[in-house]
Amino acid sequence: MVLGRVFEDMCAQMYYRGKMFGFVHVYNGQEAFSTGFIKLLEARDSVVSTYCDHVHAVSKGVPPRAVMAELFGKATGCCRGQGGSMHMFSAQHNLLGGFAFIREGIPVATGAAFSSMYRHEVLKESTPNGLDVTVAFFGDGTCNNGQFFECLNMAQLWKLPIVFVVENNLWAMGMSHLRATYDPEIWKKGPAFGMPGVHVDGMDVLKVREVAIEAIARARRGKGPTLVECETYRFRGHSLADPYELRKPDKKASYAARDPITALRKYILEKELASEAELKDIEKKG
Repeated sequence: MVLGRVFEDMCAQMYYRGKMFGFVHVYNGQEAFSTGFIKLLEARDSVVSTYCDHVHAVSKGVPPRAVMAELFGKATGCCRGQGGSMHMFSAQHNLLGGFAFIREGIPVATGAAFSSMYRHEVLKESTPNGLDVTVAFFGDGTCNNGQFFECLNMAQLWKLPIVFVVENNLWAMGMSHLRATYDPEIWKKGPAFGMPGVHVDGMDVLKVREVAIEAIARARRGKGPTLVECETYRFRGHSLADPYELRKPDKKASYAARDPITALRKYILEKELASEAELKDIEKKG
């Protein structure tokens, strides 16, 4: 999480200095998702991301230098400088892409999960320790689109090994979640299709991890998909071009006080799992 935060802060610094161009969307405040889910995956498992994909890429094992090079449009980037901020991809690391248009990644993730099931059931390929799992990340703004519902239906119909992870930061691009959907509890849409739906505090990496362990294990056993709604709040604007001045200061302050990195740091010290010096060393390396 520290690496992700430092990486995104450096992106912001480069953007505001005029060294990085185009649309750049950062992940500050949402690091508990990438750590809580992706760090439980095996190398053979796949991740499908959104246009906010830098930290997903780093968490999946893509070298930070290759991700940063991609942001600068360099040939040494993970997409040879041709993808940019919103289109991170690495076949080597089974990162199946960031998608600039919302919802487009969900069918791709469903297809990847179908491929895993097909190789297992039809081609009879050996799958030690269970099926390859796909994790699809997307935001709350995506959950009112048809492809979301269609893919939930297909995934449950075929019991595909996929976890649908909603990064609900309450604002989509700029529309309040409460004004955009009739029932704001997205997790309830899972049981409507016969799959588990889970709501979790997205500002707590340990709670996210606990839910992720069960959802990933369920998919790997061939028991089908899970819809997980992680409620969070982004600390910067929709993109770095967004001045982040449209939301109430007290609301921003209340979520800043629940920073997932600060919370985990406090937990580690209280449980005496590491010393202050060890944590500072981690932060320095990050």
